[in-house]
Amino acid sequence: MKFKAILFAAAVSVSTLAFAQETSQKKFGPPAGNAIVGDTYGSGVVSTSESKAITVDKLSKKLKKDNKKVEGVAVKGKVTDVCEKKGCWLTIQTEDNSQFFVKMKDYAFFVPTALKGKTIVLEGTAERKVTSIDEQKHYAEDAKKPQAEIDAITTPKEEIRFVANGIKVVN
Repeated sequence: MKFKAILFAAAVSVSTLAFAQETSQKKFGPPAGNAIVGDTYGSGVVSTSESKAITVDKLSKKLKKDNKKVEGVAVKGKVTDVCEKKGCWLTIQTEDNSQFFVKMKDYAFFVPTALKGKTIVLEGTAERKVTSIDEQKHYAEDAKKPQAEIDAITTPKEEIRFVANGIKVVN
């Protein structure tokens, strides 16, 4: 009887390991979804924050004036790019046709690539940071940019970096 119990336990252990390896080897991508108006990601965005959301230009001016990070801010903008690998970052269009970079807080949620071209409200923390050459190249590779464009990245770049707690599609 003991031998059967041990044999059964061994069989369960082996099958559990086999299934665990199978799922860990699957390639994960961005979540599915059409990013329609009203969809939220992360902790979402409360309606009072949505109505008080500032433009990217106002955020930039606020960061220059305060010269520090701004916490608990809501920003409204248009998504220009989303990480093709996992949906773990996105970029927002600025008024001067540049972009600012958004990461998800604690890597806790991801967004679908369908978010490209949509207007969203982000809630979180913003600050001015210098992004290294290697980090810029990493994100360019994630975005599947052409190799020539990746190779052209040769200097660190000061930019607005935003860590989002929540995101809501508004248009």
